[in-house]
Amino acid sequence: MELPRLFTSEPRIDLQADLRRWFASDLGVHLLQTEEQLIARILPDLFGYHALQLGHVVDANLLAGSRIRHRCVVDVAPVGIKGLSPLRALPEQLPFASASLDLVFVHHGLDGSPNPHALLREASRVLIPEGHLLILGFNPWSLWGLWRLFRWQAAVPWLRRPLSPQRLADWLPLLELEVVGVEGACFVPPLTHATIRRRFGWLEKLGRRYWSQGGAAYALLARKRVSCVTPIEPRRRNVYPAAAPAFVTEARLRSWMNRVDE
Repeated sequence: MELPRLFTSEPRIDLQADLRRWFASDLGVHLLQTEEQLIARILPDLFGYHALQLGHVVDANLLAGSRIRHRCVVDVAPVGIKGLSPLRALPEQLPFASASLDLVFVHHGLDGSPNPHALLREASRVLIPEGHLLILGFNPWSLWGLWRLFRWQAAVPWLRRPLSPQRLADWLPLLELEVVGVEGACFVPPLTHATIRRRFGWLEKLGRRYWSQGGAAYALLARKRVSCVTPIEPRRRNVYPAAAPAFVTEARLRSWMNRVDE
């Protein structure tokens, strides 16, 4: 277990702007395409009335495959996209009532947020019971994660603060969230040249078949579980009133005394 430090050499800054610039590169576009293919298989099975996307690092409607009609995106500087209602707010301080949303989708918000714990707490708060939380993030246990040994981490944002799905699986139960499953996307090495990257296309089929959770990006689906306590009233015994004593009249008393004297 990693404990917090008293003195940090580098403050935790928001990496959303760096992620936006990186997703505009050729490698970022390739990763986004594989992520869209993955979430297109997940979203149609999630139902409800209100869906929310936290974070806006790409100019695309990632919730287009969802059957939920009312969709909105929250970011500090949202851009209008067809099919999404933009809302300007901090992802760590959502302007929604508790238990009001059916789906919360976090697209690399934990990788760039300076306070991922607060973001997860807000996502759990606004979810209704049996609502779903879908998280997309960079997987440190992948070929892209191993790239940190050979590249300077400041060069690309996905090398700085990745959160593994295993760590999230430890955090989420504390927020009444149950992990449903994890799948990976993009199994080729992070090569900037598309021609060289296409030569490793055989790794996509091999990875999806034998290492489905080891892709460069992961999609983690969790469901909110709220334990409901039903009060049970104690069983009450039927108490019957005691029989009233017989009323002794004066005539019956005299009759009884006469029999005694005889």
